[in-house]
Amino acid sequence: MLDGSLLEFLPLLAIMLGAGLFAGFVAGLFGIGGGFVVVPALVALLPIMGGDPNEYFHVAVGTSLATIVITSLRSVQAHARHHSVDFAVLKAWAPWVIAGDVVGVALATQVDGAGLAVIFGGGVLIMALHFLWPVLKTKTLRDDLPGGAGRIAIGALLGAFSSLLGIGGGTPAVIVMTLCGRSIHSAIGTASGVGFLIALPSAIGFAIIGLGKEDLPIGSLGYVNLLAAISIVSMSVFSAPWGAAAAHRLPADKLKRVFGVYLIFIGGLMIGKGVTG
Repeated sequence: MLDGSLLEFLPLLAIMLGAGLFAGFVAGLFGIGGGFVVVPALVALLPIMGGDPNEYFHVAVGTSLATIVITSLRSVQAHARHHSVDFAVLKAWAPWVIAGDVVGVALATQVDGAGLAVIFGGGVLIMALHFLWPVLKTKTLRDDLPGGAGRIAIGALLGAFSSLLGIGGGTPAVIVMTLCGRSIHSAIGTASGVGFLIALPSAIGFAIIGLGKEDLPIGSLGYVNLLAAISIVSMSVFSAPWGAAAAHRLPADKLKRVFGVYLIFIGGLMIGKGVTG
């Protein structure tokens, strides 16, 4: 017979598994890392796992990044089967994205949980505008991606912005690539690889900066909660390929608008949490 403590944990586990399914599907569908789903889910669930409330948002961001490591890998594999991943772009962007990751993690050490919540909410609202009114979808500014200083700036900004929010950077990466003449399917597939370049160094960084912090939620390694990460990843690895396959069949414009409404709600909720402490 299940004891009382295990019975209390089962609803938490079920919600984490559900968040993993949703995050993986969204990651595959839109070429994003799933952080827009995972971070708010963890902010709601971490209080059940104990610890200092002031640390919850940092743990949520770090754990989200840890889940994106696996989710993005699965998404890349799925999109690669459709020949829609430009590995040359990933190789060219990699050093600059990783440099941006370092900057984002360093900035996270200077911001408290409330401030990080406001930053996350603001970033989510900006991304929601793209999903609701994709005015840049049919725009093309140039025939190919920039090199030199342009490549450095794009990679570094992607890394810093995304690591600070705990997301895979798929949405801004897709916008940049489509503006530079890449097809939407190629942009989505390649963006899933950008998520890995952002997530792995950033997750390691959040684990390191959280080491020695007292009163973190149970199962935490620094600012990465291993219990939550394993639960979420165990489901997202299955659903990421479903999303990638759906991206080639479903009416993406309608789905993006629905997801945009979700982002408006989440962005407002996170800003409210940050402002009220």
